[in-house]
Amino acid sequence: MKRMNLVFALLLAGVLTMSSITSLNAGTLEDVKQKGVLTAGVKDAVVPFGFVDEKTKKLVGFDVDICRYIADKMGVELELKPVTSATRIPTLTQGMIDLAAATMTHKLSRDEVIDFTITYFMDGQKLLVKKESGIKSYHDLAGKRVGTAKGSTSEKNVKQVQPECTVISFEGYPQAFLALKQGKVSAVTTDSGILVGLKASDDNPDAWEIVGDFFANEPYGIGVRENDSNFLDFVNRALIEMWNDGTYKKLYDKWFGPQTKYYMPLTWKMETFPE
Repeated sequence: MKRMNLVFALLLAGVLTMSSITSLNAGTLEDVKQKGVLTAGVKDAVVPFGFVDEKTKKLVGFDVDICRYIADKMGVELELKPVTSATRIPTLTQGMIDLAAATMTHKLSRDEVIDFTITYFMDGQKLLVKKESGIKSYHDLAGKRVGTAKGSTSEKNVKQVQPECTVISFEGYPQAFLALKQGKVSAVTTDSGILVGLKASDDNPDAWEIVGDFFANEPYGIGVRENDSNFLDFVNRALIEMWNDGTYKKLYDKWFGPQTKYYMPLTWKMETFPE
């Protein structure tokens, strides 16, 4: 009913042709298979989830590899479209991408506009600070400026645990890290995996440290458009198969394993379902 109401509204607005009605009614799964291309929204400046490789100039990363596995399961090509924390949901709802795998925490408030898959990455929020800054946890942020990214859960989370800090939001995490280097903020806060990538990618990683315990849980889900159960079921099944066939562990070790600069032990288990 919701989809048909959308069709009728778009027809009245004169923005929907008869040929596009078939695509809309068919759902994302059928539409993607017909096009032969899965368009995925990923970050392009968040190491190691989604970033531009300096040598190949191509988008690579953990989220990219997750999307490629899903595309392969569908038997289609993968097209990558860069998104930010602020643009990933609008880009999805406006139909510019088919799904968003962009370090996105599954929150109930976001469920009001999109749907989420099962959790495919579990993390928590911490702080990145200059070594010997004296900051050891969010308790030490009172009266200080803290950098993060626009549209992220980190903005609200840090303010909830430390109301006396000032949150400065940047376009992305690299810009927030630059502000930390310039002394414009005293800390950068977001999910620990993103902080690990920022620290390890710096020319002088030993100058920085990640401090404190998790003060907010950050379960990542892949975002899809609302009320598209066939596509959501397909992506969930692909994630479960990825976990069960060992591909997930291989991809995780590729980006977060002990032989990488971004080592994070795999301490959680994906919630899977029996056949």
